[in-house]
Amino acid sequence: MKPHLPETTGRRHRTTRALAASLALTATTVGLTGCDSASAGTLEGSRLTLPVSGGTAVVDTASLAVQAHTEDGRQLVLSAPAGGGLGKPGPVTRTPDGARWSYPGKGLKVTASSVRGRLRIRLRADRDGAVDWPVTGTDRAASAVQVPRGEGLDIPVKDAFWNAGPEKGGLAGSTVDMGEALSLPLWGYSLGGADGKGGASGKGGSGVSYLTPTDLGTSLRFASTGGRLRTTARHAFDAGEGTRDYEVSFALTDGNPVASAADYRSYLAQHGQLGSLRRKIAQNPANAKLLGAFHAYVWGGARTAAGVDKLKKLGVDRMWLGYDADSDPMKTQAVRAAKTAGYLVGPYDTFDNGQDPKSSDTPTSVWPDRVYPDFCVRKADGTPETGFHGRGCYLSSRAFEKAEPAEHYLADHTRTMVANGANSYFLDVDATGTLFRDHGRGHEMTKAGDRTNRLARMQRLSKNLVLGSESAQAWANKVVAYNHGSLTPVDDGLWKLEKDRKTWGGYYPEKAPATFFKPVRLPGRMATAMYDPKYRAPLYETALHGSLVNAERWELSYEKLPDRKTTRALLAMLYNTPLNYVLDGPAIDRIGPGLAALQKYFSPLHRAAGTEQLTSFRWLTGDRTVQRTVFGNGKLTMTANFGSKAVDGLPGGCADAELPGDRQPRRLCPAQLNR
Repeated sequence: MKPHLPETTGRRHRTTRALAASLALTATTVGLTGCDSASAGTLEGSRLTLPVSGGTAVVDTASLAVQAHTEDGRQLVLSAPAGGGLGKPGPVTRTPDGARWSYPGKGLKVTASSVRGRLRIRLRADRDGAVDWPVTGTDRAASAVQVPRGEGLDIPVKDAFWNAGPEKGGLAGSTVDMGEALSLPLWGYSLGGADGKGGASGKGGSGVSYLTPTDLGTSLRFASTGGRLRTTARHAFDAGEGTRDYEVSFALTDGNPVASAADYRSYLAQHGQLGSLRRKIAQNPANAKLLGAFHAYVWGGARTAAGVDKLKKLGVDRMWLGYDADSDPMKTQAVRAAKTAGYLVGPYDTFDNGQDPKSSDTPTSVWPDRVYPDFCVRKADGTPETGFHGRGCYLSSRAFEKAEPAEHYLADHTRTMVANGANSYFLDVDATGTLFRDHGRGHEMTKAGDRTNRLARMQRLSKNLVLGSESAQAWANKVVAYNHGSLTPVDDGLWKLEKDRKTWGGYYPEKAPATFFKPVRLPGRMATAMYDPKYRAPLYETALHGSLVNAERWELSYEKLPDRKTTRALLAMLYNTPLNYVLDGPAIDRIGPGLAALQKYFSPLHRAAGTEQLTSFRWLTGDRTVQRTVFGNGKLTMTANFGSKAVDGLPGGCADAELPGDRQPRRLCPAQLNR
């Protein structure tokens, strides 16, 4: 008997609309249900009860344990008591929207309030220290944890692979820096019957979303307790780092695997922090050329006008072409050809590295005057922060911002980089979590200040150029139009593998470096951690799709991992995200037809939905091999079968797309193009 989808083809559109509505409610009713600051709740002893969307939250003011009572009668544990204890609490004082109290022994003042349907708890410290809280995943009904590593993971809490240690690809015993290692400042849990099917339809599932707007100084620790994954946040209160404030918001969800990301998207919108690709297009119409475009870094013959013409003749109607800003950048004629073809084209640059001009290994690290070494980020002992791969030093964004009005170092640098007519720019590192505290005299800054400086310079760049950056975190979503890296849930072992030049490849030959072109097979555990679709969940797209365009890292091009091509193509189509390639002249001849066929399929889908919100995600089979997304409440519906057997007429290894007005689904079977 062949497997059968939960709904027949004839009912597909009706069910999808219901699912989309369910997630739309998860994302938007927080703050629209009347659970606002006018609802002060009740206080009985140490039990502070506050209204939240979908029920009530109960905070134990003695321990910071948090429970919830849902409207359908469930009792949930949102956090166990703070780890290590907090000492005797001070008196609790009622406020218009909740209460405040203190833990004098820890130097902490606490406020709890009901804000836009969420429970918000803020801690302020009067001394340096740390708190281990919230302690999550302790509810016996917890079934899965959602973690925004790259695009996102949904991990069953009992899963043996993830309950192992990092050396085996798992998470148990590891700690991640929320301000650096995660793409979004959140995590979530599904409880009870939340399986991506029942939970999404609002039956049998519940969950909780944890948002940490104060992600700097906050980390998330994973532990396996009785074969179940639990998580504990730790916040370090540090006056010098500017992290004496800590905030966590809790929201009840329907348990859908992307519900926490939908909650975060709502939070961003409520706080004016959600970008819009439509607005970016209105401000700079060239941003529209991202819609439907695949991305590629070009080398050798692919950097020439003839190489660009080959792509156009293959039928590739839109591309983003990037090139290393080395001693042989793309020439004006080639850039002109790319723009004539309707493509975006620009350099891969960085403002982060400075080297001695006499020995620098790249033009991008050569700066005028005494930028190097005067602008080097300095550690507390005064020594410079060594640059990437031991090259020169990291340069201070504060030093640049102070000098820019008079010296124009960044403006002049950029002007030189785009003198060939480039209409796009990839600024490495700036939008990632690689931030610094700088002790350098005259350009001191905290990590928060570093973010502010980077946002300012990216904002300037984005006015006239289609701007992208590496692994862009949510705080940068308003200024970048695309990013390379946040689609990839990188396993830490990847960095070690990339250093193995024999296996991964080095930076030669110059016109086709093996590090980009040599095919590689990932070790089994790494492939599972990064690309097993049963663990993947589109958290990043749920939060930010329609604000920016997300793709994989440049060293993980589509052709780099041959045995993962079908899975990666299906994930890209399911998430409405472009594939990223590396090309030289021979590669265009060899793989160009397949690239063109994939791009031809993708282009109308991305043009239709690239500016839309991801409004629904669910698994259609119990083994998670068949998955569905909906964008814009029906502007695009994607169904992907990652399995080997046909399900409801959809063959294994294939995807169906449905656009309004289509008489039948548009089918893609990537393996047929990869031969």
